[in-house]
Amino acid sequence: MVILTLNCGSSSVKYQVFDWDQKSVLASGIVERVTLGDSVINHKAPGICEFTQEHECPTHTVAIELILKTITDPKHGVVKDMSTIGAVGHRMVHGGMKFARSVLITDESLATFKELIDLAPLHNPANIMGVEAAREVLPNVPHCAIMDTAWHQTMPESSFLYAIPKEWYDKYQVRRYGFHGTSFLYTAKRAAVLLGKDPFKTNLIIAHIGNGSSINAVKDGCSYDTSMGMTPLEGLVMGTRSGDLDPGIIFHMMKRGGLHAGEVEKKLNKESGVLGLTEHWADRRDIENAADEGNHAAQVAQAIEGYRIKKYIGAYFAALGRVDALVFTAGVGEMGPITRELATAGLEGLGIVIDKEKNNKAKCRNAELDITGAGSKVKVYVIPTDEELVMTEDAYALMNGTYDVHTNYTYHFQDPAYVNKQRAAGLEKDLQKKPYLAELIARPPKA
Repeated sequence: MVILTLNCGSSSVKYQVFDWDQKSVLASGIVERVTLGDSVINHKAPGICEFTQEHECPTHTVAIELILKTITDPKHGVVKDMSTIGAVGHRMVHGGMKFARSVLITDESLATFKELIDLAPLHNPANIMGVEAAREVLPNVPHCAIMDTAWHQTMPESSFLYAIPKEWYDKYQVRRYGFHGTSFLYTAKRAAVLLGKDPFKTNLIIAHIGNGSSINAVKDGCSYDTSMGMTPLEGLVMGTRSGDLDPGIIFHMMKRGGLHAGEVEKKLNKESGVLGLTEHWADRRDIENAADEGNHAAQVAQAIEGYRIKKYIGAYFAALGRVDALVFTAGVGEMGPITRELATAGLEGLGIVIDKEKNNKAKCRNAELDITGAGSKVKVYVIPTDEELVMTEDAYALMNGTYDVHTNYTYHFQDPAYVNKQRAAGLEKDLQKKPYLAELIARPPKA
């Protein structure tokens, strides 16, 4: 059976085609510049081809039709026809208080998602457009919604409530929701495997660092606190988002700067973070290059981003009391040794020590790496995330009637013998170029 997963943004559609029976990725890709003009699809089929084609996609429906045409194409495709697609999994950024778990999409559940648009005005509209487009193109296939927020439904009131008028929570659902849930679920389960521990007896701090970044305190295998709040704007310094700031700054800029609410929202979401600090770069690779060349703004941006992560690590260590492992994941977390070093510098008092040489070598998206330093009481891992795999498994289980919340469900990637075939093949190539990676690979303890 083939599972298709879709992650629809306002101007893009990411996809993955997964063969459930073989437990392997058949293809993945992205359609960019949807609705903007000059649209293009980038399609990858492991071991077969990489394919790029310009094709105008004025709507998400056209983009999804293009994806289906590509994956069934006689030359570039990976499935015979659309009848082989058994289910479609959709990423939904915000499930509010309505959805504490992944769900089958019905007319009723889709209407509920539309009611939640105000909670994620930058994300949910695009997710909903993707669902509607996919249901139009594939009307006879089960469609499933996998929420970023569902993982965090285990947070206690002391973590998710803000110290604001209670009416705001009661009437307007103002509270901390948290995001990157599928990433945290995957890396939490994998970290427990590497530790050789029962996942529900495991305490973790997981730093998902990318263009959007958040950090998660995991207590006894469940989300206990997280840095993103009601929206993805709160918390860490990100590519273009400010993260934590004094709310008074907003009023100050509205009064003194003459900005209206929409302008402030745009500034804080699209023109802040490391982009705002440097005035040039949101990509950490550009910042790293500029910092190496002596650019002061780039050096300060690196220092601020790392310091904010470190403050959250310290806070969550205090909240948990005991930490088994610190995990870095997502684009920068997996490939950014400077950010990891800045985030952990001076944490020896908490028993967190990284091996600087291993950390500098740990740049690989095909293996789980151990960068723990000598004398560290806390394991430090770099675990490549796999949100698409969580979406795929949830979609399959929902369609098959076996799905449940993660506290009552065991994912197949929790098996110590689990192997991601595509990453294993990629690792072989990585090791040919970087043989030193072999000494960094994290492995579960032998039974």
